[in-house]
Amino acid sequence: MGKICFGLRPARAFALLATASCCAPGMALAHGILGNRFFPPTITTDDPFAADELALPTISFFRYPGGAGNPATRVIDSGFEFDKLIIPRLSIGFADDYLAQKPQGSTTSTGWDNITLISKYELYTSDRHEAIISVGLNTTLGGTGSPNVGNPSYTTFTPTLYFGKGFGDLPDALAPLQPIAITGTLGQSFQTSAADPNMFQTGIALEYSLPYLQQHVQDIGLPAPFKNMIPLVEFALQTPENRGGGPTTGTINPGVLWETPDVQFGVEAIIPINNHSGHNIGAIFQMQIYIDDLMPKIFGHPIFGDN
Repeated sequence: MGKICFGLRPARAFALLATASCCAPGMALAHGILGNRFFPPTITTDDPFAADELALPTISFFRYPGGAGNPATRVIDSGFEFDKLIIPRLSIGFADDYLAQKPQGSTTSTGWDNITLISKYELYTSDRHEAIISVGLNTTLGGTGSPNVGNPSYTTFTPTLYFGKGFGDLPDALAPLQPIAITGTLGQSFQTSAADPNMFQTGIALEYSLPYLQQHVQDIGLPAPFKNMIPLVEFALQTPENRGGGPTTGTINPGVLWETPDVQFGVEAIIPINNHSGHNIGAIFQMQIYIDDLMPKIFGHPIFGDN
């Protein structure tokens, strides 16, 4: 999914907010698999895999701080994202959000955000080292959303580098660390107007897979549903680069993902990193539907070329 962005107005910010174990015996391998490692789709920062995905819904609650003559604003964001594998290693998709904004001392405004188009290509994968590098481009189309929720009329392009690394290749002496995995994004946004600053966007997801621990390190007898959970912490940071954009802003998002054969449920807190990012803790919930398992004749394989 997308990223929380605090250097911009709430509507533009939430346009970027746009996210049993699948490695267990008898269960579906529904997303990113490298060697023994299942990389789950994460909520706040996008994962590095080009795959068939449906995130529906993603619902967040957050209160943005005021500043520069704008009041503090409570935003409820209900979003979705759909991605389809076109050829092996290349996926394209789109995402959008329905916003309910309540500025302090004012009435609530609702409407759709600008549409974001997503493309992602896997450059390198290693099953042995549980590693992946991908590149992509996110394009938020100006003027495609409702003007009453503050959507800009200009378009934003964000070339992005994605990466992922599992630590199952650590020596046995470090076996308790083998369930750890990290995924991340580095994005550079460019605007088609001078209204908002260009942004350097950093996303990191640090995970500890309890299914990996149970299946590939040591079965410690965790009961359900805990044996199918992946605790994680995500970091979403944005640094304005010009046009008086101000300091770095962002959030720390601790949470947990729960895997089932057909869907993944995830929940995270949204904790601002500084006063410029906000003063209140928010929350985000997401359901990922494993459409490749539910409809394998349609999804789970590229439209063109062999899998």
